[in-house]
Amino acid sequence: MSETATETRVVLTPSAAQRVQTLIKMEGKPDLMLRLSVSGGGCSGFQYGITLDDQVNEDDVISEQHGTKMVVDQTSLELLTGTEVDFVEDLMGASFQFRNPNATSTCGCGSSFSV
Repeated sequence: MSETATETRVVLTPSAAQRVQTLIKMEGKPDLMLRLSVSGGGCSGFQYGITLDDQVNEDDVISEQHGTKMVVDQTSLELLTGTEVDFVEDLMGASFQFRNPNATSTCGCGSSFSV
């Protein structure tokens, strides 16, 4: 387990960090962290996962950005290197968005990608 922001190579924007902190407060569990993951599936081959978690596994890399702790497992990290996670609110709604430079294609909803 590692705890340096540079090792995660994933950027959490201030907007995303603030939204995660709001969700953690709503849950009433201050020990929760943002967990990012990638799994097989979705219409493009891989699917992003975003949850709140209070567990740290042996293969997890932990960082803290803008006051928010983020956990990413090593396997997912390989696919997420260089990714920016943002939280956007617009006329279409509010959502977390992934800007992944490793993705060669993405689906229309933005929740899956291929490399």
